[in-house]
Formats: sequence, structure tokens, C-alpha cells
Amino acid sequence: MRLLIMGPQGVGKGTQAALLAEHYQIPAISTGDIFRYNLKNQTDLGKKVQAFIDKGELVPDQLTNSIIKDRLAMEDAQQGWILDGYPRNAAQVEALDQMLAELETPLDKVLALQADRQVLMDRMTKRAEIEGRSDDTPDVIARRLDVYAKETKPLLDIYKDRGLLLEINGVGQIDQISKTVISQLDHLDHTV
Repeated sequence: MRLLIMGPQGVGKGTQAALLAEHYQIPAISTGDIFRYNLKNQTDLGKKVQAFIDKGELVPDQLTNSIIKDRLAMEDAQQGWILDGYPRNAAQVEALDQMLAELETPLDKVLALQADRQVLMDRMTKRAEIEGRSDDTPDVIARRLDVYAKETKPLLDIYKDRGLLLEINGVGQIDQISKTVISQLDHLDHTV
């Protein structure tokens, strides 16, 4: 299973990616987690992305693409993966297409989680309070949702045109959303 999980910040991509990764026994690869790990440990990569994250800006494509390419080539990703937080724009879709062609691993499905903007604002504000995440201020949250709507949401049409898009409501009980996603993915897997 090679799956993209997409949706605006706060929709539950990370939570669902972790549950799906456990269910399918494949790694969940989150660009956000990779960046936060490097920030926390003040690695060279962390220092490069710190300014972007603090301003609520996205890390430049070239840097993100190279991180993803290296990660998808790792041993634990050979049987499949779930990619969370990438691609975020049309240039990254092209880069991912090229990576997958080079690795000879086609994409199986694109899962798009959806939720109302106010639900997302409320979720992320609560998450910021609980986790103390400096990148979850109301202004930064609003800016990221705007960037998602402008740059990333249109990518769903690309994947819809390719017959890869599976849209799921990201509001509700976490386990019920997960069951719905798994049921849909398993059904699709049997009909291919």
C-alpha cells in the first residue's frame, strides 16, 4: 500500500496515518514530524527550516523533495508507506511522480480528509495549548489554512482525474473515521 494522506492542517492526518500504518504494517512518513525532530535536535536541517516554520511558511520544495526521496528509498518503505504532508503544491506532485517512477513504485491511493475551517481552527488552537507548539498560533494557523486552500487543495483534482482520490469526512470519532478509511481502502484493493 502506497498512500498519500492529504487535507488541511488539523484535520487529523497524523492521527489517521499512524492508525493506518499500524493496520497495514507500513511506515507513516510525515514531513512535519521530520522537520520537528530536526528542529528539536537543532540539526543542520533543523536550523535551515526554523525560520520558515516560525513564520508559518512552507519549507522550500527542493529541500522537502530531497528529504522525501531519501525517506522513500529506505528499507522499511519497500513494502509500502503512508505519506503525510507531501505533496503540498503542483511542483511537488511532479517531483513525487518522478521519484515513484525511479523507484518503480506506483501510488495506490490518495486519501483526502475534510473538515470545516472553524473546526480546524478550534482543533489547532486546542492542540497548541496541549502540546505547546510554537507553530500553532491563531495567525499562523489561519495563514496555513489559506496556503492549503490556495496551493494544496487544487492537487486533489489532479489525483481525482487520475482515479486515485478517496475523500473522507475528517470530523467524528477517530476510530470510526479509521474504520471507514480501512473499509474503503480494502474494498478498493479487492476491486483493482
